[in-house]
Amino acid sequence: MPSQPLDSLRLAVMQEWLPLGLAVVDRARRGGVSAVVEGLTQAEDPLDQLRQEGEPVARQLRDNLDRLQPGLGNPVMKVQVRDLEPLEPPVAVPLAGEGDLQSALARIGERLQLLEQRLGAEP
Repeated sequence: MPSQPLDSLRLAVMQEWLPLGLAVVDRARRGGVSAVVEGLTQAEDPLDQLRQEGEPVARQLRDNLDRLQPGLGNPVMKVQVRDLEPLEPPVAVPLAGEGDLQSALARIGERLQLLEQRLGAEP
């Protein structure tokens, strides 16, 4: 149980705070501190806007971390696995006899010829 709070903290950092931090760094790099402050004061929901701006870069960073070690960038989520009741066995469908298949193919061939005649493909 002690690792569960750490796992939830790590998940929050990777999913929520990483995009936010990367967007702040990108704004600071492009326009300096004034661009960061301006973005925080002018937006209606500045933290959400920063998360959206930083999400593509954060996703790329998480994917690169996963290439180094699976689960490092995108934390592995714990799941509960349980058995389900088995499904009913499939019902056997009788196959059509060769005569039925031949007659169906003959009907299809006749209809194709009729269609070609109507479309003017055959004289």
